[in-house]
Amino acid sequence: MNILIALYYLGALIGAGFVVAGLRRSRRGPDGPVHDRYEAAFLLGGPARVADTALTALRADGRLTVGGPGVVAVVRPTAYDPVERVVLAAHAAAPHAPLHRLRRAVMRHPAVQEIGIGLATRGLLVTPAAQRGNFRRCFVLGTSAMLLTPVTIMITVVGFFVAVEEPGVFLPETEPSGMFFAGTEPVVPFFVKVLPALFLAGVTALVCGVLASGRATPAGRRAVSAYERDHAAPADAALPVALRGLSAVPDPALREQLLAAARLDRSMRRGRRRRSHVSWADDGLATETVWCSGNSVYGAGGGSCSGGGSCSSDSGCGGGSSCGGGGSSCGSSSSSSCGGSSSSSSSSSSD
Repeated sequence: MNILIALYYLGALIGAGFVVAGLRRSRRGPDGPVHDRYEAAFLLGGPARVADTALTALRADGRLTVGGPGVVAVVRPTAYDPVERVVLAAHAAAPHAPLHRLRRAVMRHPAVQEIGIGLATRGLLVTPAAQRGNFRRCFVLGTSAMLLTPVTIMITVVGFFVAVEEPGVFLPETEPSGMFFAGTEPVVPFFVKVLPALFLAGVTALVCGVLASGRATPAGRRAVSAYERDHAAPADAALPVALRGLSAVPDPALREQLLAAARLDRSMRRGRRRRSHVSWADDGLATETVWCSGNSVYGAGGGSCSGGGSCSSDSGCGGGSSCGGGGSSCGSSSSSSCGGSSSSSSSSSSD
C-alpha cells in the first residue's frame, strides 16, 4: 500500500511539473515593445480587431463608406499602411462583397497573419500550437485526477473490508475498533493519505488551464499596457478600437454594421463547427482563421486553417506558430506568411 501511495504522489508531482514547465516555456520570449496600433489590436483581440481597426481608420476620414445592409464602397482608394492596403485590395477583388466577407478576407490575409507571427517571435504572444499543447497537458492532468478519485475510494473500501477479515487487525469489542482504529492507533484511510496528491494535480490543471486561456504573454500584456499609456490621448479614431474593441468605434452606424458582421461571422462559424467539429474563435465573435482570440486579453481558442485545411506547428513559422494566408492550407501560404516571421509587421503601419 505504501508503494501505491508513493506512486500517487510521484505521478502528481511529475504531472504538475510537466504542465507548469510547458506553460512557462510557451510564455517565454525575448520581449520587446508594441510598435503600432495593429500590434496592439492583435494582442488584445486578434485578426478580427486588426480588421476592425483598419476599417474604422478608412471610414473615419471618408475614404470608405459602409451602408446597410453591409454594403461597402471605396470613395478614395488611398492607403497609409499595409493593412489598409489589404482592405482596399480585398474590396477591389470583390467589390460587391458584403462587409462580413471583406472583414474575413482581411483577417486571413498573410499581412495580417504576419503580425501575429512577429509578436509570437518576440515572445509577446503564445502560438496556437503552443496553446493547444498547454490545454492538452492540463486536460490530461485534470482528467487523470478526476478518474483516480473514484478508484481511490474503491481501493479504500476494499482495503477496509480486507482488514476486517484479517485476524488480529482489530482489538476485541471492549476496545475501539472499526475503519479508523487498529489496536489503539488511529488508521488513516487510503483516500485521505492520497488526497493531497489528487488535490495538487486537480488544482494545478485548473489554474494552468485558466492561465493558458490567455494568448498574450506577461511580456505582451506589459508591452500593450505601456503602449496604451504612451497613447493615452489618441490622435486618430482607430486607436480606441485597437485598444478596446468594437464598443469604441466612434461612428454609431459603422459600429452597428461591424457588430452585425461579427455576429454573422459567429453564426457561420458555428454552422461550420457543427459540420466539421473544428473551428477557431476570433474576438469571441468571428470566423475560422490561423490565429484566434478570446473575450479578454487574447484568450482561449483552437481550430484549423480556414477552408478546412490543417495547420502544423512545424510548418516553418517563426516561434513555432502556424502558418496561413488564404486559408486553404498551410503549405500553400507558408512562403508568403512565414518568411518574415522573425520580424513583426509593425513597420508596416504607424499611428
